[in-house]
Amino acid sequence: MTAKHTDKDTSNPEESEHGPGEPLILPPKKHGIPTRIRNYFLTGIVVAAPIGLTIYITTWFIDLVDNWFTPLIPAPYRPDNFLPVEIPGLGLIIAFVLLTLLGAITANFIGRTILNAGERLVSRMPVVRSIYGALKQIFETVISQSNQSFREVGLIEYPRKGIYSICFITTRTKHEIATRTGHELVSVFVPTTPNPTSGFLLFVPVDDITILDMSIEEGAKMIISAGLVEPPHGVAEDSNTPLPE
Repeated sequence: MTAKHTDKDTSNPEESEHGPGEPLILPPKKHGIPTRIRNYFLTGIVVAAPIGLTIYITTWFIDLVDNWFTPLIPAPYRPDNFLPVEIPGLGLIIAFVLLTLLGAITANFIGRTILNAGERLVSRMPVVRSIYGALKQIFETVISQSNQSFREVGLIEYPRKGIYSICFITTRTKHEIATRTGHELVSVFVPTTPNPTSGFLLFVPVDDITILDMSIEEGAKMIISAGLVEPPHGVAEDSNTPLPE
């Protein structure tokens, strides 16, 4: 007798069709030894590059400041004449002390008077006054608003309904824009990937913003990495964080 064989093997993934429950993102395939070596090499670059660049940039900055401020110390009194090794960062310490003293001096009446007299003198110079005024405005804006800008991360439907984008909340919209629309708006900044310094300024109604339970740094990392680096903690289900005034 010959047995009848019914061969209906559907375990081959190449022959099976995608069912309705097929995941959108498939699990990673197993790789061979060359692919693993390449992945290990790239992982080593990812680990070593930030460490090496951080050390290089820090060393370069310290050497730069040392070359600027160390010559301010008279040669007979420099620590290099008394110690067998050179002290790195000495110029950085001198810069910190001098800038602190300068800030303390200009904070009192006499210092402000001298500073105002110097600014009046600079304002009479055609080219110098433009450079000084622009630089002063930039530094004053950055320092005064460093603790106020981008205090919260939000989620809005942009560029259309059903698609969400991460945004950085700046402040409540005031004056003409809020008056013209008749709504309570919030000014938000929607950054681009992978460069979060460029983006779009939007004025969004308060009810259309969802406050996320992540810091500004975590939101920036997520944007730069195109979503590959996510916050270690979960997002709050219902955030009652008040929006900034």
